[in-house]
Amino acid sequence: MNPDRKRLLLLCLLLGMPGAVFAWQFHTTHSDPVAPVLLGVTGILLVALLGRFSARKLGMPTVLGELGMGILIGNLAYALGFDLIVILREGPAFFDTVKNLLHGEAIEEASSHALGPEKAAHVIALLRGPHGNELVTVAQTLDVFSRYGIIFLLFMVGLRTSVDEMRQVGPESMRVAVIGVLLPFALAFVSSRLLIPDISLHTSLFLGAALGATSVAITVMVLQELHMDHTKVARIILGAAVLDDILGLLLLAIVSGIVVTGGIDTLQILSVIAMTMLFLGGAVFLGPAVLKFIIRLVRHLDLAEAKLFISFLFVMTLAWLANLAGLATIIGAFTAGLIMQDAYFRHWGPEHEHTICIKDLIMPIEAILVPIFFVLMGTQVKLETFMDRQVLVLSAGLLIAAVAGKLLAGLGAARGSNRWAVGIGMLPRGEVGLIFAAIGKSLGVIGDALFSAIVLMVVLTTLLAPPLLKYSLQRAQKEPGV
Repeated sequence: MNPDRKRLLLLCLLLGMPGAVFAWQFHTTHSDPVAPVLLGVTGILLVALLGRFSARKLGMPTVLGELGMGILIGNLAYALGFDLIVILREGPAFFDTVKNLLHGEAIEEASSHALGPEKAAHVIALLRGPHGNELVTVAQTLDVFSRYGIIFLLFMVGLRTSVDEMRQVGPESMRVAVIGVLLPFALAFVSSRLLIPDISLHTSLFLGAALGATSVAITVMVLQELHMDHTKVARIILGAAVLDDILGLLLLAIVSGIVVTGGIDTLQILSVIAMTMLFLGGAVFLGPAVLKFIIRLVRHLDLAEAKLFISFLFVMTLAWLANLAGLATIIGAFTAGLIMQDAYFRHWGPEHEHTICIKDLIMPIEAILVPIFFVLMGTQVKLETFMDRQVLVLSAGLLIAAVAGKLLAGLGAARGSNRWAVGIGMLPRGEVGLIFAAIGKSLGVIGDALFSAIVLMVVLTTLLAPPLLKYSLQRAQKEPGV
């Protein structure tokens, strides 16, 4: 039997149809150039669906199922020699190769600069093979879809956040948020410098930014399950999480600016802070007026059409403007979510009479695109990097810093509050930590080993938080003021 067919049969037995899609698509001839793209995207979504189903059956957050399935199929399919996985596994480094080629570099030079000499030979052989063009097309399409997924994910986070609630956030939430961002950042920065003496300053800064992030969605799920989402602890956690998002994105903007400019310049840092605050402030104050004007122009559309088109155009415009201002696109997407409201569509009648809301319209887009991002992140985790003792030590150091930093953030809550529960509630890194790691990898400051270490930290903090939070809340459920 043909060796490729043998590998196909083995992967089908292990993973079922997702494996078959990946293996089959580049060993057949397609008359339509979009056919490989259809199969590639379908394969990723099937992998995500399998991961999501497995996570739900095990009572875990779905992000872990999608990420875990990406890790599994990425490493297994790579070991079995499937071409698409080889490309997807390299992530940003592969796209740097394509960019270098377009800039006129020879293929050997372009791939060697981006991938290193060892991996370059394998990738060159694939690019020069009969399906090289299809591999590039599918990989780039999946990369674009995953980036759209990040944008809509942050847009939905913004939609769930109320600007009025942000204005009413008390000093407790502010203290928790500030400690919860700065302390993990400092601990990660110091521990990385101690554990890896030759680590670059830019890499240490990005590791700190990744540990400062918080994914409160998992905490919210636990609070709702225990019917404690309206308690004092919940209000502190959710208020701190809102500010945590703002501070984390600001920190990301500063660190990214340092990496892009190549050094720490106080004037540059102040410029980034000023630009971020100017962008956020300008968008929050001017955005509603612009939205209301545009909505009036399209009042002859159906309500669902108007909400979908305006929301899509608004988030894409703010994401682009954020990038134009030198910030990450996700800052623009989050800001768009903060501003967008169903109440602006009053030309179609009172808000309570609307049959569909913006969240309902955007959710299907998010549900399709976001899992692609998580699966691709999983495929880029190279398990062989954990054979390096230094990577294991760094992973342990990052985990300790990640846990300690957020638990101590609970001290920002006032006396009488359940500080332990507040700290645990800020513990999960989830999708936000992965987004920060992905941006660091795309900027070239986080390599394969560090990326794998960050993913391990994300997985463990996300797994630890729900049972610990349940235990802490149930113990304190009868305490006054909680």
